[in-house]
Formats: sequence, structure tokens, C-alpha cells
Amino acid sequence: MILKPGKPPHRVTSYRPISLLRLLSKIFERIFLKRIQVDAVINVKIPEHQFGFRELHSTTQQSQRFINEILKSLEEKMLCRAAFLDVQQAFDRVWHDGLIFKLKAALPTPYYLLLQSYLTDSYSQIKFNTATSVNFPILSGVPQGSVLGPLLNLIFTADILTGNDITIATFADDTAILASNEDPLTASQSLQTHLNHLAT
Repeated sequence: MILKPGKPPHRVTSYRPISLLRLLSKIFERIFLKRIQVDAVINVKIPEHQFGFRELHSTTQQSQRFINEILKSLEEKMLCRAAFLDVQQAFDRVWHDGLIFKLKAALPTPYYLLLQSYLTDSYSQIKFNTATSVNFPILSGVPQGSVLGPLLNLIFTADILTGNDITIATFADDTAILASNEDPLTASQSLQTHLNHLAT
């Protein structure tokens, strides 16, 4: 646990945990990721609006894409409404049961069973100075600092709701949603309706 600069030391939220993974776990993940990439066995389609952790995709390109949508709307005399979402501790909040369900649909059975075993019955322990906690089960989140973490997160969020009347731009766990219409009230309603669907 490392104290964040300028934060009070007596608060738990003032500390940034550094996750240490087992060496065998790191080796397994690299071998497994290469095998998936070679076999191209992932059946889930990573959406085009997701630019995070993908080759030949960058924040600059995503920003340009989003700005172009705004300029296009303005040229067509339409008004834009936008919402920018940043899920706090997104990688730590990945629901294991939901991820395993999606992995079953995305991967062949041997790959799915291997990852199910890898994510199930995992335990963690926290060390601070000389104090060490008891082992406690990990029921959510993808392994922090792992090479598989980004891929698992992309699969988990690949089915994010989209719509014909909105534009979505995502980069890892950051999401921007744009709604355009000649009527500002209609644009606002479209945006709010989409946010309501995301919340359910």
C-alpha cells in the first residue's frame, strides 16, 4: 500500500494498492494470450467504438472521431448533447459470474474452462508495513497488472448498449455518449434515455 500524495494517512482511501502477481500466473497469462491470438478463437466482436487496448487505435484517433461527429452535426444545423462517463475502479468491479458467462459464449470450451478455473477460488492478501491480512476471496475484478486483464475487460464490456440516435466513443473504461438533433429537447431526451438504459 502506497500513500497518495497530499492525502491524509489515517484514511484507507488515501492508499494505492500495488498488486503483486505470482510468477507462474504471469507466465500462464502470456502463453494463453498468445495462443488465443494465434488461434483467433474469440467469437465476441469488440465494438468499433472501443479504442482501448487495441492495435492501431489511440486516444488521439478516438478524440478526432468524436470531434468529427460534433462538427458534422453542427454543419447540419443540429445541436449536440454529450455525457462523459468514467467508471471508478472499473477493472476492480468486473463481476466474475457475469464475465464467466460471457467467456462461455466468446471462447471454445477448453479455453473457457481454463479461464473459469483461473478466475474461480482466487484469494488475496494485503500487506502494509509489517502487518499482513488474512486471505480473503476475490469475487470481482480482473487481475491487476496482468496481460489478460485488458482482454477480459474488453470482453466483459463488449455488449454495451448502443443506438441509432447516439454516438458512443469508448477508451478502456472511459465512455463518451453524444446525441444530436435539431431540437435540443429531443437530443437531451435521447441522451437521458440511453443513460437510463445503461443504468439498468
